[in-house]
Amino acid sequence: MNNFRVGLFEPRIPQNTGNIGRTCLAFNLKLDLIYPLGFDLNDKYLKRAGLDYWQHLDVTTHINFQSYSNFIKGSRIIGFSKKGGIDLKEFHFSNNDCLLFGREDLGLPNNIREQCDSICSINMPGISTLSNTSGVRSLNLSVACGIAVYSAYNS
Repeated sequence: MNNFRVGLFEPRIPQNTGNIGRTCLAFNLKLDLIYPLGFDLNDKYLKRAGLDYWQHLDVTTHINFQSYSNFIKGSRIIGFSKKGGIDLKEFHFSNNDCLLFGREDLGLPNNIREQCDSICSINMPGISTLSNTSGVRSLNLSVACGIAVYSAYNS
């Protein structure tokens, strides 16, 4: 049995948060939302993406990162970033880890990354390089979260 949590630092797009909420419910995980949010929790797009599952989700809101950090004290914070870190397939998760994801537009800021116990990245073989600009720069937040949750759950 796992006790993973998913944390979203200042999410901007309600549809992503709704999809992530569905993923959390599918894997019996709790969701933490760290303010400020880019939407209201009663947003119709959030509810639509979460379908009728949102009401069953165990979600906790936090006024800032410090509040979140205090709330999960005793658990490791595993930040996810496209800016480097331990490859997800190499990472060893622990039972009470908190998987933290940043804003869709900016990711996790450096001051938050520095407070994480570890930083993971999802290897993307099609990522763009200087010589090949046709690749993708990043994954959609809800897609990245789904990959990370599935990997952590099965570790």
